[in-house]
Amino acid sequence: MTERRWLQGALSQIPNAISVGRIILVVPTAWCLWIGQYVDALILMAIAGASDAVDGWLARRFDWGSRFGAAIDPLADKFLVSVLFLVFAIQGQLPIWAVAVVVGRDVVIMAGALSYRLLFRRIEFHPTLISKANTAMQISIVLLILLGLCEFPAISDLAMDIAQPYGVWLLASLGVVSGLDYVITWTRKAIQHAKLEA
Repeated sequence: MTERRWLQGALSQIPNAISVGRIILVVPTAWCLWIGQYVDALILMAIAGASDAVDGWLARRFDWGSRFGAAIDPLADKFLVSVLFLVFAIQGQLPIWAVAVVVGRDVVIMAGALSYRLLFRRIEFHPTLISKANTAMQISIVLLILLGLCEFPAISDLAMDIAQPYGVWLLASLGVVSGLDYVITWTRKAIQHAKLEA
């Protein structure tokens, strides 16, 4: 019985291990992008995307969800996207102001979450619809620019035309709106908790 529980406990950590693996993938992906191996970077991005889908499916299918997993999964996505955006900005593939919006939004949210946790209570991670749309747009922009840099016949030019300027403006708009949504929502919750504890 003890061995069975140990096995179940070990198996339940598979989604978390996949998420950690996705964080580790950031280094080779960013390096490939930095040295101009765009096809390799695209392949690694595809692996990261597939791992995101797999760990989510496993957590839901076998009830292997955990608080650690709920926290590390979106952080893995944000870390990957933020690092690649910074590389794109350095290389001139993305305007610095757009990257500042993306990274600044995440910094504000993380600072707010930490403050809320320290002042009141632990946070339940429930991404909003607008936040999910923002994350999807970030990943889409990364993939579109990577496709554009790979110089595939026909596809690359189309991908780059979509990414800039239309995708960049949509990305920035979603970043601002979703960031404000988080700030307003959690400010209201903080005020409510402060009133209850007063």
